[in-house]
Formats: sequence, C-alpha cells, structure tokens
Amino acid sequence: METTRHFTATVYIVNDGATALHHHRRLDIRVPPGGHVDRDELPHEAGLREVREETGLDATLVADVADVDAPAGEPLPQPAHMMLYDINVHGDGTVGHQHVDHVYFAHVDGREIDPDGDDEVESEIWDWYGVDELRASDVDPDTVQIGVEAIETVGERYG
Repeated sequence: METTRHFTATVYIVNDGATALHHHRRLDIRVPPGGHVDRDELPHEAGLREVREETGLDATLVADVADVDAPAGEPLPQPAHMMLYDINVHGDGTVGHQHVDHVYFAHVDGREIDPDGDDEVESEIWDWYGVDELRASDVDPDTVQIGVEAIETVGERYG
C-alpha cells in the first residue's frame, strides 16, 4: 500500500510567555494553529494563513533566513522543526497518510482569539499555556517540548 504524504505547516504563536493551543476534535489532542500547505503556497505562508484563519491574529515569524546569494533562488524562513506524523494507521500497521510538518514559531501582539476562517473552531476552545502549565498538562509530549521551546525562543526576541 502506498503512503500519501501532505505538506503541512504549524505555528506556535507566543504572547507574553504563553502559547495558544486548541482541542482538535477529530484527533482528540491539543494542537497549535496549522494545516495543509495549498498548491500555491510556501510552507511559511501557509502557517501564517492558518494562524490568521484559526485565531484571527496576525503573527510575525521568528525564523532564520539563510544569507545565500542565489541569483535564481531565494532563501526561505527556516522552520524550527520538521516533523513526520502518521495520520491514518491501518489495523495491520501500515500507514496510509502522513503529514510532513514544517513547524514555526511566531510572536503575536495579543491574546484575543477571533477566528477569521469559514469553518474554524470557536474561540472558547483555545487556551493559552505558559511553560509551567504546559509541563503540568496532559498535552502530548512533543507539543509540550516544542511549545516550551517556542515560548523561550520568542521570549528571547520579544521578551
């Protein structure tokens, strides 16, 4: 069986020492804003679009861009992490669908979540987590680890 892979982008948004997560109903886990990269998008553009649609917030990426003189190219913002997630695992252990996730960190100026997309979850299911709340939560370990890293990284720039 062939595994289908989709490119996705996730953005851990940070404001005043906390990151926002919401409960993803289908996956039954808490996650930051993110989603599929559309055919006409670059991963960082998709991440910023998803933040805007899901939260209504305008985010500023905190990402390195390589200093490369490329006459026929352009260096892109580098994700903090690249993750491969199994999305659809069959009973026999084969994987039918995976996400190749570009994970970015970003700063937002406020915490008032007001979704701007057509089919986004309501603002009430979003929560802001500081480092201590993340570590004490039942959030998946990868989300805790990357969330803490995002808070620390954005805090160094905007602290």
